[in-house]
Amino acid sequence: MDALLRHIAACNNADLPGARLPFRLAGAVVGWVRPDLAKMLGTFPAIRVADGAVALDDTAALPAIVAALCERGVFRWRAEAFDVRAEPDGPVLGQMDRGALPKFGVMAVGVHVNGLVLRPDGPWLWVGERAANKSLDPGKLDHIVAGGVPAGMTPEATLIKEAGEEAAIPPALAAQALRVGRIGYAMEREEGLRRDLLLCYDLVLPEAFVPVAADGEVAQFALWPLARVLAAVREGDAFKFNVNLVLIDLFLRRNMILGDEAPRLRAALAVRVPGAPR
Repeated sequence: MDALLRHIAACNNADLPGARLPFRLAGAVVGWVRPDLAKMLGTFPAIRVADGAVALDDTAALPAIVAALCERGVFRWRAEAFDVRAEPDGPVLGQMDRGALPKFGVMAVGVHVNGLVLRPDGPWLWVGERAANKSLDPGKLDHIVAGGVPAGMTPEATLIKEAGEEAAIPPALAAQALRVGRIGYAMEREEGLRRDLLLCYDLVLPEAFVPVAADGEVAQFALWPLARVLAAVREGDAFKFNVNLVLIDLFLRRNMILGDEAPRLRAALAVRVPGAPR
């Protein structure tokens, strides 16, 4: 497999529905659950497990059910509510703690920012190193700013908040980020089924600006020539798994990948709704 294509394949390794049952919230399929979780959910009076599906009509009951499952040790509580939707641009049907999303196979939306510096010798990229105490991919390389979109917040508001917290980027500067695309994937991981929609942004930063690891999420930042970033993504796994996808999109948009490889990568990144059953 092509060196870059393997990153996209790794993030799209889920075969849906597979053994999972659809999870219906207010009549719409919002996720996919394994049979063991479906059996556990069937013990809650508000939930019906029948006809090959798990259904909850009373959306107001969802937070209490999720909290009860956390108390049973089904997942780690993150104390951050996310909106639950059936489609990326669809209505909000309920809310769920971030830690429960993979167990329910519910879509999560996140923002990823390419922090670019355009120098006379070519484009450079600010690269963050994830803190060693992070529960997810500690020590891996990351974007200057990235984070999930919490319940009730817009992606742009999330970007500005995360930019200030993670890299001390002033709001007026962060607001100059331009959305350049979105990438969806469905990935089997230890924590469950990740159905993520990544909203990709480019933010051109002044040469004089230096990000500061403000909240401890990042251990340090370094400014790399974009060609070095491409070599690192092509040759290894130094970057967090989903960061590779956003970077490959950046390389394509800047015409750094040519020949037959480019159309194959574009086609592989074309998923817009993560985790649609095959």
